[in-house]
Amino acid sequence: MPIQVTIVTQERELFSGEAESVLIPGVVGEMGVLPRHAPLLSLLTSGELIVRKKDGTEEIFAVHGGVVEVMPESVIVLADVAERSDEIDIDRAERARRRAEKMLKEGPPPDPGEAAAFEAALRRAEVRIKVARRMRPHRESQILRTGGDED
Repeated sequence: MPIQVTIVTQERELFSGEAESVLIPGVVGEMGVLPRHAPLLSLLTSGELIVRKKDGTEEIFAVHGGVVEVMPESVIVLADVAERSDEIDIDRAERARRRAEKMLKEGPPPDPGEAAAFEAALRRAEVRIKVARRMRPHRESQILRTGGDED
């Protein structure tokens, strides 16, 4: 029995379909969700959200904040920000990571809120890089098998 998964942001729906499991980055830790899971509501943190589909393939998303509602037959993710792994520009994420690291190394800013913003930017960039790289070897092996770029 599969579980229905929906992942949305304010701008769009990123995923809607059946899955055999979902790994969710909750604020108290990663949560594994299977069909018939007990109902719960949780805040999301920045992290990887992994949807394992019935055929064994995975859809991987970088999510940053939001809420998740888990019911026995469904998972609804309302993310503040989310991206599919294949939409992430690794070079851009690397530049953002370097900027945030540089700002944090230069010493604490006068406003404590700025330090928190730089730390959050660093975490978002690291998650984006991790998610994009996780799918990159799979995509590169597909390109090698087909003899060219899929785009």
